[in-house]
Amino acid sequence: MDKDTLRGTATGGTRDRIAQYLSRFFPVHALDDDADIFELGFVSSMFAMQLVSFVEQEFGITVEADDLELDHFRSVSALDAFVTRKLAAPLAR
Repeated sequence: MDKDTLRGTATGGTRDRIAQYLSRFFPVHALDDDADIFELGFVSSMFAMQLVSFVEQEFGITVEADDLELDHFRSVSALDAFVTRKLAAPLAR
């Protein structure tokens, strides 16, 4: 099994689901996992709220006020790590 397959299995496909969602809105064919979507100019304040809503609905977690740190939402990798941490937390659901 290659590294990407292992990562997808370990996170339940979290990374792939996030990347697929973002790809619907961004004009690049392959968004690098570590690309800063804010720095690239892809994110407006309205889309940032859409992204929070997507994360909550898609993964069944609640994004608390304390979670609204830009670093959690900057990239596919950051979102994957954030969602994985929230899902692992005892009160995530």
